[in-house]
Amino acid sequence: MDDIIVGVDIGGTTSKIGLIDRNGIILHKWEVPTTKSETGISVVHDIWNSVQEKINAYSFNRILGVGVGAPGFIDGNTGLVYEAVNIGWKNFQLAEQFESIANVPVFVENDANIAVLGENWKGAGNQADNLIAVTLGTGVGGGIIAKGNILNGVNGTAGEIGHITVDPDGYQCNCGKKGCLETITSATGIARQAMDQIDQDPTSTLATYYRQNDTLTAKDVFDLAGNGDLISQAIIEHTGDVLGFAIANLATVINPSKILIGGGVSKAGDQFISIVKTAFTKYALPRVSEVCELKVAQLGNDAGIIGAAYLVQQHTT
Repeated sequence: MDDIIVGVDIGGTTSKIGLIDRNGIILHKWEVPTTKSETGISVVHDIWNSVQEKINAYSFNRILGVGVGAPGFIDGNTGLVYEAVNIGWKNFQLAEQFESIANVPVFVENDANIAVLGENWKGAGNQADNLIAVTLGTGVGGGIIAKGNILNGVNGTAGEIGHITVDPDGYQCNCGKKGCLETITSATGIARQAMDQIDQDPTSTLATYYRQNDTLTAKDVFDLAGNGDLISQAIIEHTGDVLGFAIANLATVINPSKILIGGGVSKAGDQFISIVKTAFTKYALPRVSEVCELKVAQLGNDAGIIGAAYLVQQHTT
């Protein structure tokens, strides 16, 4: 077997790991728990110990390198994690820690950025030179590729799409600001909108569903909308419109050929994506929207490890 790459996608609960060849084919993938005790001091060792157990089963020339995606604000040039709240890292030398035990080159990027790289290499991006990706989950993540490279900015904050302000008087965001895109278009934001509607109309179908189940998720809102509930449909329309508005403004700056939408909310179906496309076309400059294709991301949970492998490819070939 030729050279292999180790792709790592560190999450707050589990870390995904893959052994990947130069062509982006996953040879083997698995997960390990992310141990957050003692400010995540054992995470790197846990991951590498697991890698060593797995690689013994494979015959290959060498490990070309390790690509790592991690949450938080990251300096891609040095591999320093300024802060990853969900793990407990602060000014954590992630690349340096990995290199000291792996003895191979290690390259680090924000987890949303490596997912974008993965989607562009082997997924829906089809190796576009200019691309925007938005991930709609518990929060809203994203990344931007410009002229073939991830856009990081001065201190690693470029591409924080979830924190574009779309309503200055809106919901409080975890980042400390008000009205971020994340507060509306994330799964959490959709559920919050629904709870607001329940407060305004305690006799609605939404309110009845909540009383019967004692919970209400974004998926429930989409399901109720699909079954004809008008209030749920209005929430989905508003959510799609706000997302289309935000990416139209982004697209005016970047002028991408593709915009990819991924994450759990993107799986809600064609109707939601259609709403976003309509809003995007409504708000974007025609010259921008005419050359831009809006698509659903394809790789799912594999995007991170594939993107991490691509990061190694970028720096070693």
